[in-house]
Amino acid sequence: MRVLIQREVDVELPAATLWAYITDWPRQGEWVPHTRVERAVPSDPATSVGGRIRAWSGLGLVGFWDHMTITAWETGADGSGRCEVLHTGKVVRGEGEFIVEVTGPATSRFVWKEMAALPFGRAGVLGWRLVRPVVERLLDQALQTMRAKALGLRQT
Repeated sequence: MRVLIQREVDVELPAATLWAYITDWPRQGEWVPHTRVERAVPSDPATSVGGRIRAWSGLGLVGFWDHMTITAWETGADGSGRCEVLHTGKVVRGEGEFIVEVTGPATSRFVWKEMAALPFGRAGVLGWRLVRPVVERLLDQALQTMRAKALGLRQT
């Protein structure tokens, strides 16, 4: 079974500034708890179709790698952007999408979508019912942290 997870946050920054921040892959560790993101190939900026990134999620040595390949990359003249990834790791499978939309001359919206394939058959479906509110709350907290960190860019 596949499930859609979608969270969003409005940010008082121009879309281009927000897009640059959220697609600076190593900086995601500033706002996604217990996660370190890096380019899978250090010489590849991973800012176009075919680029690869990976994220270590966990505490210390206990965790997993989430391998991703960029399957769509679009930027608009207005600063908006959209990045789709295919999760190809052993734990996380499915598609993800980051979208930055223009909401005003100096404001934007960040949308994070995941179409995740649940593991473990029926047990995974039942487990998802229990953990979904926790996952959504953690993502909402991550987006609020991202918003605060991104707004700090105005100060520098």
